[in-house]
Amino acid sequence: MGNKINNNIQEDLFSNTSGPDTTRPTLRSNEPLPFRARPVNFEGYFGQEHVFKRYPFLRTSNIPSLVIWGPPGTGKTTLAHILAKSSGLELYTFNAVLGGVNELKKLIASATEMRQRTAQEAIIFVDEIHRFNKAQQDALLPYVEQGSFIFIGATTENPRSSVNKALLSRVQIIELKKLSEKDLVSIVKNVSSQFDISIDEDSINFISDYSNGDARNALNILELVEKQYKQTKKILSLNEIKPLVLENAREYDRNKDRHYDVISAFIKSMRGSDPNSALLWLAVMLDGGEDPVFIARRLVIFASEDVGNADPQALMMATACLSAVSQIGMPEARINLAQATTYLAATVKSNAAYLGINEALEYVRSNQTIEVPKHLKNFPPQEFKGKYQYPHNFPHHFVKQQYSPNGTPNFYRPTEMGREKNIKDRLDNLWS
Repeated sequence: MGNKINNNIQEDLFSNTSGPDTTRPTLRSNEPLPFRARPVNFEGYFGQEHVFKRYPFLRTSNIPSLVIWGPPGTGKTTLAHILAKSSGLELYTFNAVLGGVNELKKLIASATEMRQRTAQEAIIFVDEIHRFNKAQQDALLPYVEQGSFIFIGATTENPRSSVNKALLSRVQIIELKKLSEKDLVSIVKNVSSQFDISIDEDSINFISDYSNGDARNALNILELVEKQYKQTKKILSLNEIKPLVLENAREYDRNKDRHYDVISAFIKSMRGSDPNSALLWLAVMLDGGEDPVFIARRLVIFASEDVGNADPQALMMATACLSAVSQIGMPEARINLAQATTYLAATVKSNAAYLGINEALEYVRSNQTIEVPKHLKNFPPQEFKGKYQYPHNFPHHFVKQQYSPNGTPNFYRPTEMGREKNIKDRLDNLWS
């Protein structure tokens, strides 16, 4: 959750030399390469030169409280470590995902106690500050206001919407940009030289091109090359590296824009009766680790919303798929999902039932309490002389009578698609 990093130890951990430093006892070979290779000075920090041109105070020892934001793998945490070392301040780190207000207050108390005892300023670095709720962010306010420590927050989300305005007004926002392919080439070359990782120019360019501006992705791939060489003493060729790169280059998040964009494309492809495109987006979701039950539930909704009574079999197919997926799980559940997806995409469509319930709800919400006609009540008033007519007592099991108040609109307007045409013809004949 939170911990203090002494700058002497930090220098040992993150020293950026021209070759591997075998004298560092705290550095373990099983630590991830992005951690081992993290630069400790501005000279080894690639790709964000615009930040230092715009905010030259970052290179001084007099830094204000900051919120650093930018895409993943652009160097937010690294910059915080470099700022702490260059300013000669103690760094206390805290992860907003793992800790709450109580843990944060303990860390603050430790930093303020150290300041009172030694007059040593401190930096408190909160990673993923956007994960803090308002109450947690408010806990920082009085300390940042008083200058009890220098606060640095890091976030992948725009702080203007993810950090509350009171805290935001007391900090300087530093925006990092997505790393270019040229930046990543420099990083990969520097790290491969630093840790004596054998890799050719073509492979470096390929890794940099497909890492999507994320240095952590690039170094994770480079680490696979490093481990393979240690195990086999064989240098990987570009053709052997390509599958590793492509596997790590595919992005999919399960709770952000990519998640919603792909499920949207999936549904719209089925609605547009394009089973090939629907299968493509289904494969993207499954490859990205999407919950197959979530996909099956969306199929059940689609069966009623977009297919409806044009093909009543669709809802049966979708609910059977949901049951099968829940019972079987992956990887076999992909077959059930593919069957239901292609059926729903290929079959006839009608959204008449979906539109009907939406219009009925809107009608109910825009009117006062809608009274039930007396002859339809469970216990009609004794003085009421009208009588409910039981349809099964009449030819064709139908009799015309009023089932709703006067003026009730026609909410359900069946189409002429598939089985719904039969429904439309029957209703037209009965009520014409």
